[in-house]
Amino acid sequence: MTFLAREEKNPIIVPEQIRPSSEDFEVIGVFNPGVTTFRGKTLLLMRVAERPKCHDERYLYVPFFNETTSSVDIKCFDRQDTSVDFSDCRVVVDGEGNRYLTSFSSLLLATSENGVDFEIDPVFRMAPSNKYEAYGIEDARIVRFGNTYFISYTAASQYGICTAAVTTEDFVTFSPPINIMCPDNKDISLFPEKIGGKYYAIHRPSCSEFSKPNMWLAQSENLAFWGDHKLLMSVREGMWDSARIGASSVPIRTDRGWLVIYHGADESCAYRLGAALFDGDAPEKLIARSREPFLVPDMPYERNGFVKNVVFACGSVAEGGTIRLYYGAADKYICLARIGLDGLIDSLEEVHS
Repeated sequence: MTFLAREEKNPIIVPEQIRPSSEDFEVIGVFNPGVTTFRGKTLLLMRVAERPKCHDERYLYVPFFNETTSSVDIKCFDRQDTSVDFSDCRVVVDGEGNRYLTSFSSLLLATSENGVDFEIDPVFRMAPSNKYEAYGIEDARIVRFGNTYFISYTAASQYGICTAAVTTEDFVTFSPPINIMCPDNKDISLFPEKIGGKYYAIHRPSCSEFSKPNMWLAQSENLAFWGDHKLLMSVREGMWDSARIGASSVPIRTDRGWLVIYHGADESCAYRLGAALFDGDAPEKLIARSREPFLVPDMPYERNGFVKNVVFACGSVAEGGTIRLYYGAADKYICLARIGLDGLIDSLEEVHS
């Protein structure tokens, strides 16, 4: 794509730069950052995946947050136990069908003067803190309303996958988390301003006997209670986004409508990025959409990592005619691509209702 250029320094942040939360853990990935600007700097709220150090490969150690003790506990699985399913590197399933994540995610801050070279906060400002976050917190999206930053993120536990949210004004102290979408739901991205006096958000329900994961639209009076849910955009059979789709960065207002960058996956589980344009006054109205993805896992750091063939975004910064898109690569690295705004919109194919 002529309107897209990857940063020459990619990956711009790698696991080796992150200090683990304790000496008993190792960092296996830093990826999928939420993005905003704060006090004149680019701010990333990065997903950091950790796992317990293992000195005997016969065993798999799975971390989880124990609400009773307010600590991270470890569950041990014997890899020779044939009743346990170890086939997916991300999930282990015991003999009773209980599912556990093999890594544990928290959110870590990084800031930059130039948008490329980042200073990483040594302290995890956001970490699992309740039973709905027992398996970790992931994939933040950040939107600013006045002096308040609204942060939505995925909370995973044995009870399902919720969308939780906190607010902050300084990225040091945060409001108590609340669940704003029931399970299973993720990939929520709020519009950065009210439309017709209401807040709007894109979200992605995941559990249905009849439908694949599609993008939905909801509205709210107060950012806590959401309703009037409507189907916004569906997967497309036989195309690059045939298996699942979800919103990536916060919608960008342009003079041509709301631009939404979204991720899509097909049956091979390769994740790619496309875009869609929605009416500026009626965000439920789809105007145009990527026929082909504009960013695909072509580079070695996008093809090989903890999960192969993945590019996945949670945030961007729009400056004039350029979008700085920060994205996760192979569930291991953080990368940067610069996108020409007009070029991306021009590449979209008009949708006829």
